[in-house]
Amino acid sequence: MRLTALDESAEAFGLSVGQGLAEAKAICVALEVIEADPAADRAFLEAIADWCDRYTPLVALDGEDGLFLDITGCTHLFGGEERLLADLTHRLTGFGLAVSVAVAATPGLARACSRFGGPGRVAPEDSERALAPLPIAALRLAPEILANLARVGLKRAGDLMAAARAPITRRFGPTPMRRLDQALGREGEPISPRRLLPLLSAERRLAEPIVSEEHVLDLAARLAAGLKTALEARGEGGRLFELLVFRVDGRVFRIEVGASAPLRDPARIRALFTERLAVLADELDAGFGYELLRLNVLISETFQEQQAGLSEEAEMAGEHLTRFLDKVSARLGDKALRLPVALASHWPDRASGFQPLSEEARLKASAPAPVPTASPSAAPLAKSVEPPARGARPLRLLARPEQVEVMSSVPDGPPASFRWRRVQRRITRAEGPERLAPEWWIDGEEAPPRDYFRIEDTAGQRFWLFRQGLYERRTVTPTWFLQGFFS
Repeated sequence: MRLTALDESAEAFGLSVGQGLAEAKAICVALEVIEADPAADRAFLEAIADWCDRYTPLVALDGEDGLFLDITGCTHLFGGEERLLADLTHRLTGFGLAVSVAVAATPGLARACSRFGGPGRVAPEDSERALAPLPIAALRLAPEILANLARVGLKRAGDLMAAARAPITRRFGPTPMRRLDQALGREGEPISPRRLLPLLSAERRLAEPIVSEEHVLDLAARLAAGLKTALEARGEGGRLFELLVFRVDGRVFRIEVGASAPLRDPARIRALFTERLAVLADELDAGFGYELLRLNVLISETFQEQQAGLSEEAEMAGEHLTRFLDKVSARLGDKALRLPVALASHWPDRASGFQPLSEEARLKASAPAPVPTASPSAAPLAKSVEPPARGARPLRLLARPEQVEVMSSVPDGPPASFRWRRVQRRITRAEGPERLAPEWWIDGEEAPPRDYFRIEDTAGQRFWLFRQGLYERRTVTPTWFLQGFFS
């Protein structure tokens, strides 16, 4: 057991990270020890990163206890870099956190200054002067490289800056000089944000916190109205919207809603968030209120302009389905409505599947209408191809085939009776077999085929059974399964 983190009081006793727990308790008898929880620490860092979205959408994680914020083009919203830095430090300190913040022209230099005691704000022309006195560990080098550099007397970043590049690269590899170039801006180093950047975004900072859900929805509608002009300029409509609600104490709520068709109307966007908030009412705790709201468009598509009808009924005729789909999806989720679709497989277990109904409705709505021919005689000739013949399929299939016990008069013949779920059933009529070869590209070349039988018992119930495997090869005793039921 070793120490992984310390507070200021523990550091005052001379304890250090990596020290054994027994030794630490011998130095400080009243030491309070809490078991480390890396998952909780990560979740807490993620929550702080969400909160930092108020300053810039480009937020990236830096190890286990740091964040990168690319504030390029955002500083004017806060009155400049100094005010942004002061606001960020003041708010995080108010949450009870000990923070060290630095602003520089490159991520590497900002990280070095914040973690190793450099200046809090470095102008681009002062990069070398700010980096030179810092320890060489500020360049994010591996421990073995740091040890090798220390052996030859390179302990500060300035020592590496004054050394010849060729001998350093030949002896220690390209990493030390590349890290130095990245810190000084000679080589680019873009940060990778945690989340994809929204296509469009609008936000509202509030002078006084709000707690009412109705106020949140009204502000969401106003933000949507502000995005409508930008969407019209792009000729697009939003398919996926995200509402970020920043609480006063730092908690951030992300609420996403999707639309079955490209959407611009602020009233309909508000209605989607109304349905979503009706489900999240218990989870969305206002606390002391919300101070910032932001509406993002995450996914957009081309918006098909339509001529308005002469009556309201004609104008709304084509929107009833999409409104219903959007309302149900916002309240119950995208998987609440699903549509069965045929798949490219002759194996009954893989011949069909489900997809969200809203996606199917969107595809149908966006499909071009067929062009009618001038006359039957003008229609082009086409040769019809008959699909391969196959037996009838049952209306209902089991989620998974269930094994049954079968008695047959001859090994390869149809079943005479079978036992399923502790009930013995006698067969009066049977049709088959219909042999289906396995899909060797999925199941392998040694997968056994299936022989399907349509049977009817003495009670008039009809079943779909199959025998997996053949008597003459591959398997000694084939296995029988029940696949589905006929009407």
